Amino acid sequence: MKKYISALVFGVVITMPIMSSAIVTSTYNNCAVPNNQAYCHAVSSTDWSLSSKKTEYAKTKYPLVLAHGLFGLSQIGPINYWHGIPQDLARQGAQVYVTTVSSANSDAVRGEQLLKQVITIQALTGSAKVNLIGHSQGVQSIRYVAGVRPDLVASVTGIAGSNKGSPVADIVKKYIQQPLSVIGLDKPLLAFINLLTGAETLLSGGGISDQNVLAALDGLTAQGAAEFNKSFPQGIPKTECGNGESKVNGVNYYSWSGTGQLTNLVDPTSYGMAAVSILQNGPSDGVVPKCSSHLGQIIRDDYPQNHLDEVNQIMGMVGLGAGAAPVPLYSQQANRLKLAGL
Repeated sequence: MKKYISALVFGVVITMPIMSSAIVTSTYNNCAVPNNQAYCHAVSSTDWSLSSKKTEYAKTKYPLVLAHGLFGLSQIGPINYWHGIPQDLARQGAQVYVTTVSSANSDAVRGEQLLKQVITIQALTGSAKVNLIGHSQGVQSIRYVAGVRPDLVASVTGIAGSNKGSPVADIVKKYIQQPLSVIGLDKPLLAFINLLTGAETLLSGGGISDQNVLAALDGLTAQGAAEFNKSFPQGIPKTECGNGESKVNGVNYYSWSGTGQLTNLVDPTSYGMAAVSILQNGPSDGVVPKCSSHLGQIIRDDYPQNHLDEVNQIMGMVGLGAGAAPVPLYSQQANRLKLAGL
């Protein structure tokens, strides 16, 4: 018995240095703007992986600010819109701020909410600028901030933004919202959705007000996107599927997106993405057409990821193979910004 105890103690002693070096605690920040007042608070995350270690690979000059898409949130309990991404970036040296805006509202309203948080982040960090990263409708939010206050923004990175609209939004508006309005059922349905999105924003740290799903829908149609682009043309390609300017008013523009749909057979949302993709004309991530995602310098527009995979959802259930894992793409982009002096 003594031999077993001695062996156990010996094993613990020799593995302690390995275990302690593998325990990495990193800190990022969640932000919101309830009652029209922006604030941020720190969140600590511990990585117990034996291969985990702190690096400076993603240590950019300016903080990284993440902006969620339609029906999104920053964090509710253990559920984070950017599943595992802020933690990984922070572990690799980045200052990360995850923002919260209305789950459903117009691009301008969400953009103004994001701007208030950017100004607060600037005050907290003392940084002259920030690097904005947005997903889905969050791309319009960061484009708005860069358009009205380019002096505060070093770079804009759009991930699957519907910069020229999404056929899904046009179909929902034409075949669901408009017919319901004829029989008077659109307002009760919209009120119910606004209530749900308000509760989601509240639980995520924001206020329950400022929810308008119809305004969000309008902005995601081809017509709504075109109107937004008239006010904020920076980085938008002049041709249907081309490249936009990579630097405008001192702001660097980047984008990437996927063209996967049914990427994980055990993820039920993957089947939904595959079903919705039928509504598209050409390659898409299920929700956003490949060409619509183009903004500034295109890093890649055909990753084997669907619209939820791009933010590592649901809970990391993404595809397998080269380019399927979304988390490394964010640290690679941070390193790209770092090397560019941003």
